[in-house]
Amino acid sequence: MAFPFNFFVTAFLGALLTSLLGLPLWRWWSLRTNLVDDPGHRKIHSAPVPLAGGFAVLTGILLPLLAGALLLKLDIVKVSAANAIVHGLDRRALELLVLGLGAIAITILGWLDDKHELKALPKFLGQIVIAIAVAAACKRITLFVHSEVFSYAITILWLLTVINAFNFMDNMNGLCAGLGAIGAFFFALIAAAHGEYLVAITGFLMCGALIGFLPWNFPHARAFLGDAGSHLVGYLLAVMAILPHFYTKQNPRHLAVLSPLLVLAVPLLDLAQVTLFRTLNGKPFWIGDTNHVSHRLVARGISRRETVLLLWLLAVILGAPACWPG
Repeated sequence: MAFPFNFFVTAFLGALLTSLLGLPLWRWWSLRTNLVDDPGHRKIHSAPVPLAGGFAVLTGILLPLLAGALLLKLDIVKVSAANAIVHGLDRRALELLVLGLGAIAITILGWLDDKHELKALPKFLGQIVIAIAVAAACKRITLFVHSEVFSYAITILWLLTVINAFNFMDNMNGLCAGLGAIGAFFFALIAAAHGEYLVAITGFLMCGALIGFLPWNFPHARAFLGDAGSHLVGYLLAVMAILPHFYTKQNPRHLAVLSPLLVLAVPLLDLAQVTLFRTLNGKPFWIGDTNHVSHRLVARGISRRETVLLLWLLAVILGAPACWPG
């Protein structure tokens, strides 16, 4: 089957332009509804910044996806591997619906947190409900353990971990969005190499939408992702880590299932170290502080811009081996 390179490029560019051009509208709406991040403790901005990024990224993913699916279903456009993609849309219709609704729900949950500063428990319960829905409707992690209870538990735990890792990582301009774009690109390459075109398309859409947002956020922020955006980024990457078949008869390497840990190594390691630090110091792990890897690098004299670029580079170095064949 021909590799649908043109279709992937179109998905990437469509998401990038939708996010880039749509953000001013979401920024205007955020200012009108007072959805802004005010200056305060642990913050370096001196004026309110609109929390518009999450909605711009969601729009950048969903609009091109829906438009592309409609054009393919109506047989309006002809692309390589179109039949395979349409077949996948039909076969995974329910799964895709749940994943799409989950993306909207997690964005709304983050928006509620942005707007009303939810306490940790209701926010965590919302994350759990969404994770359970995804685990029930979609493919689950097994780790070669033949137990449905284990499969549900490890899948829900994975979703919660990655969502909160990116929520924690959203602490400097461009950091969360850049790491999300890198992770989405790697997952898209892995899925495309295995012929899993729907997962690959989702990855390229997400990568494009985040890159379209970055000029508004890095190096100087005119908009933030907000919890709506960081929740969405973590959710989508967690899902994309579950959907591909890392272990197959054609690729019979049991360690291949560890590929997502390489792709998401930077946010996962940051989550682990900051949680450990807070726990050892008798502080609730969900209460923010300045002990993230990014903060520690800045404390050593590295500028914020250089810190973000360094962590992006580290994510590329750690994630690239997951895409190597063999």
